[in-house]
Amino acid sequence: MASGFKTTRKGISASLEAGERELLRSLFADVLQMLEPDTPADADPLAAMVGLDAQAFVPSDPALHRLLPDGVHGDDDESLEFRRLTERSLRETKIGALRAAALLLESKPLLLNQEQAQYFARALNDVRLVLADRLGLETDEDAEALHDITDPSQAQDVDGYLALVYNFVTWLQETLMQAMLRSLM
Repeated sequence: MASGFKTTRKGISASLEAGERELLRSLFADVLQMLEPDTPADADPLAAMVGLDAQAFVPSDPALHRLLPDGVHGDDDESLEFRRLTERSLRETKIGALRAAALLLESKPLLLNQEQAQYFARALNDVRLVLADRLGLETDEDAEALHDITDPSQAQDVDGYLALVYNFVTWLQETLMQAMLRSLM
C-alpha cells in the first residue's frame, strides 16, 4: 500500500507499490495520448517555435476540453483565436509534465526535488481532471459522494473502479501538495 508524500531532508518522498506505479504510468500515458496534437506543428519555423497553430478547434472530447478550456467566455471567435495562439504550447507543457512524472516513477522510493514535485503535481492534476469528467463530477458534492469508495470490493462496475482510481489519485495529490507546502517552511 502506498505511503503518501512526505518531506524529508533529501526531498519529497513517497513509497508506491509496483501496481500503483504501473497504474500511474498508465494514467499518465492515457492523458498524454489525449493531449498529443492531431496536426503537426506549423511549417513556419517561427510559428512552430512559439507554438502558434494556423487553425484551432474546440475539443470534441469533454475531458480534453476540461484540460484545454476556452480562454474567452462568451465570444467563440475570440476564444478560437486565443486557442490558436496558446493551445499548442499548453499541450506541450502538459505533455512534458506527464512524461517527467512517468520517468520519476522509475526511482524507488519516489524522491522529488521542488521542480520535480511541481511536474508530478501537474500530471496528477491532469489525470484527476480527466477522471472527474469521465465520472461526471461537476460539483464538490459530486466528488464528496465518491469520497467513501475506498475498498476495491465496492467497485462493482466501471464507474466504481474509476471512483477508486480517482480517490487514490486525489489522496496522492493531496499528500504531495501538503509536502510541498511543508518544504517551503
